[in-house]
Amino acid sequence: MTHDNTHMVLEGQESVVLIDCGSNPIARLRQVGIDYEDLTDMILTHFHPDHVLGVPILLNNMWFLGRQRALRVYGLHHCLNRVEDMMLMFTWDEWPDFFPVAFHKVLQRDNQLLLENNDFRITSWPVRHYVPTIGVRIENKRNGFVVAYSCDTAPTRSLLELAHNADLLIHEAAGADGIGHSSAEQAGEIAAEAGARRLVLIHYEIFGRDGSLATGHLVDEARRTFDGPVELAQDFAIYEV
Repeated sequence: MTHDNTHMVLEGQESVVLIDCGSNPIARLRQVGIDYEDLTDMILTHFHPDHVLGVPILLNNMWFLGRQRALRVYGLHHCLNRVEDMMLMFTWDEWPDFFPVAFHKVLQRDNQLLLENNDFRITSWPVRHYVPTIGVRIENKRNGFVVAYSCDTAPTRSLLELAHNADLLIHEAAGADGIGHSSAEQAGEIAAEAGARRLVLIHYEIFGRDGSLATGHLVDEARRTFDGPVELAQDFAIYEV
């Protein structure tokens, strides 16, 4: 099994931003050569276990390893309030010499400034999922390169602004359900209408009901509606931005 829950890390010259937090983040960071001490910020797109289950593990491990540097965490009120409740279940308020963690709650509205530093300007848009969820648009302030990430969502108009003329659109392809997820073909439609230059499919089903790999059709599906480059996201893939 080589696939993990959907999360990614954004590495700039002065900042390292983790987007969602599944699995065992410190181990994954080490596998791509990033020191946990360099992590400056974390964005949580929504409160579903495959996107936040690694938060207690991350904070606990960094505390055990002696981190002192503050960590900033960004997300909607709906998500961060529940993350704080989850951490209280682990009595994090009683951990001695615990490093500072600052929650920055983001308004649930279009083109909301989420995070800005010397490397990146990151804005968020509400998308259409089962719980309040945001997608993010990341601009590299040093060269203007734009990455759009849909997060978990059914097709919705906000994605067209989020992904407008993006150099790279990372879009989920879990399968159309009309409520909170998209098919690869729908991801291609969004990419085409938004004018994105490249499409990477993420958050897709790995296995069919018979246990066989079930990803071979996804790229072809997206190419029905998008004539630019399309590929499947793979664990530990690196994208130059």
